[in-house]
Amino acid sequence: MQIDKSQILDLLRQQGDHDKAQQADQELPQQVDTEQHGGLLQRLGLDPSDLLAKLGGGGGLGGLLGR
Repeated sequence: MQIDKSQILDLLRQQGDHDKAQQADQELPQQVDTEQHGGLLQRLGLDPSDLLAKLGGGGGLGGLLGR
């Protein structure tokens, strides 16, 4: 699934992970594919399936989907 990088950055900042948000901003592409970029997401401390639940499954940021 595609997720917009800005949604991931917002989530990290809401969690107080400003250093990780800065790192993610530098390393992630604008459109993040949870399968293709799963290793990078995990390096940032993010579980791709958790991201899908928070950002794509109706929770977290109001169920916003990457477009």
